[in-house]
Amino acid sequence: MRFYIFKSETRDRLCAFAADPAGSKLPKNHGPWTVTGIVGATSEPPHKISRAALEQAIEGEGFQLWRVPKKVEASV
Repeated sequence: MRFYIFKSETRDRLCAFAADPAGSKLPKNHGPWTVTGIVGATSEPPHKISRAALEQAIEGEGFQLWRVPKKVEASV
């Protein structure tokens, strides 16, 4: 399965995976959504997210939401 990566234009750091490039099943209340990438059928998803979990969520709900973690600043 190929996944499309989206980012929310209204929610800070909120992203999603969906099976269609239009993101038609993504939650409207967190949109608009912008496509930012593609995970190919044999590629690993970013941030060590489980491909099996993504496939299960997309088959059940049509999408999977996730948040990009905040960068931790190194203390000196």
